[in-house]
Amino acid sequence: MTGARIAVIAGDGIGGEVIDSARAVLDAVSARHGIELSYTEFDWSCQRYQQTGAMMPEDGIETLRAFDAIFLGAVGWPGVPDHVSLWGLLIPIRRAFRQYVNLRPIKVFDGVRSPLRTADKVDFVVVRENVEGEYSEIGGRMNRGFPDEMAVQESVFTRVGVSRIADYALELARTRRGYVTSATKSNGIVHTLPFWDEVVAERAAAYPDVQVDSEHIDALAAKFVLQPQRFDVVVGSNLFGDILSDLAAAVAGSIGIAPSANLDPTREFPSMFEPVHGSAPDIAGKGVANPVGAVWSAAMMLDHLGFPEAAADVLAAMEATLAQPQTRTRDLGGTASTAEVTAALIAELG
Repeated sequence: MTGARIAVIAGDGIGGEVIDSARAVLDAVSARHGIELSYTEFDWSCQRYQQTGAMMPEDGIETLRAFDAIFLGAVGWPGVPDHVSLWGLLIPIRRAFRQYVNLRPIKVFDGVRSPLRTADKVDFVVVRENVEGEYSEIGGRMNRGFPDEMAVQESVFTRVGVSRIADYALELARTRRGYVTSATKSNGIVHTLPFWDEVVAERAAAYPDVQVDSEHIDALAAKFVLQPQRFDVVVGSNLFGDILSDLAAAVAGSIGIAPSANLDPTREFPSMFEPVHGSAPDIAGKGVANPVGAVWSAAMMLDHLGFPEAAADVLAAMEATLAQPQTRTRDLGGTASTAEVTAALIAELG
């Protein structure tokens, strides 16, 4: 592959700002490596929802099916409930395209101050199960408006789902330091998490070269703060992985630099790449948003599409700019605007 077709959904708030920055970086590194990326933009967003009553059109999934990857900026805006924006766009894409891996790398870069005193040499990956678990659609509400109103939400853990996310984490660990930590709560959640533990242990038996530990989620969250450098690959259910990855991003200094990939490892369907910082309405339009999370997500997209050298160049440019306060945004203790960070990244790419 010398090129790829990218569906771009800038979304809401700072989504458009960071997407523009990342695309400029992608253009620079693509020119350097002779890669041809074509972009098709879609205005699917909360603004569209407010105008039409839908985050995306009815044929949105079929429209996206033709692309090699999806690049998403952010979703969410005041006046549109979060469950409407997420279940109207992000989650349907993840599930329709079997993006069962949510991959979130965590690293403390030189020059970036972690809020922790012991966060040097932190470099790990959270592997989150992305399509089942606690975020199922099974449940409902009864007796609305009465004193005995109730809500029921069912978790769904399948052998297929747990097996494939465990296998992905174990395979990934083989390319890193060979250590997997499985997040659980099987001492308190009596059915689903013991099942998770059993299946993870079964899959781990086929990887004698990988060390596998199981940690209860509460203790694991504490160890993310107290001993973050000990971790290599952390695998968790949809809810646990979601919470742990945001905690880990804070350990790394700012959620503004945190990337993610929603992956279909079979490559039958397009995968989706997005920063995890959200739409940040409070700073939208001010030109101060940190574009690094989107740029890092773009690097992950390049790697997934088969351009690892280009991805490595983007990461090297990120490391160089993050090391200097004049090319870091304010959330990282710097003074640079979004445009100034973008220009510095492009300059590093030559």
